[in-house]
Amino acid sequence: MMRIYLIRHGQTDWNIQGKIQGSHDIPLNETGLMQAKLLAAGMESRPVKKIFSSTLKRAMATAEALAGRQEAEIIPMTRLMEVEFGVWEGLTWKEIEESYPGEYRHWVMDPSHAAPPGGESEKEIYRRCKEAVNEIIRQTGGREDIAVVSHGATLACLVSVMLGPDEEDESIIVENASITTVHYSPLTEIFTVLEKNDISHLASS
Repeated sequence: MMRIYLIRHGQTDWNIQGKIQGSHDIPLNETGLMQAKLLAAGMESRPVKKIFSSTLKRAMATAEALAGRQEAEIIPMTRLMEVEFGVWEGLTWKEIEESYPGEYRHWVMDPSHAAPPGGESEKEIYRRCKEAVNEIIRQTGGREDIAVVSHGATLACLVSVMLGPDEEDESIIVENASITTVHYSPLTEIFTVLEKNDISHLASS
């Protein structure tokens, strides 16, 4: 049996400003660093030996806070990086809709095949998230509790991969430094969500 703790990175300045971060390597701000510390404390009751993390600074800093508290190994994984939004990165959704109306409408209507200019389609994102889940199970044998530190859109896609595309729930990961707990059985190869978006550890932030 295995528990997978899906963790979103702490807050950044672009989170506050509503800007699309994507592959841009935006660091945690002061609040985000504090959230990472609180997250690490909140994870003490959920011990792990391995932390699979996106290689972007905001995720790695969050993973490092957790690893320091638990002396866990960080395993960088580029497949866990945030969705690439191409030329839309650094803009708000309102600015994107105003500046790229045709591309935006196409993307909203057919996200599986359409992509932001220079970015990834939903189909491409799903493929790499599936590869990430398969690699994590391969490295752990599905028999040890681990943490996965990533980003909002990527985490939602990881859950979709685990539960199946018919169970997709893009609202499952919404808060910075949140924890969503997933159970995996290596016998049945079934994933089950046990807890969504826990931010109780941030109560003092």
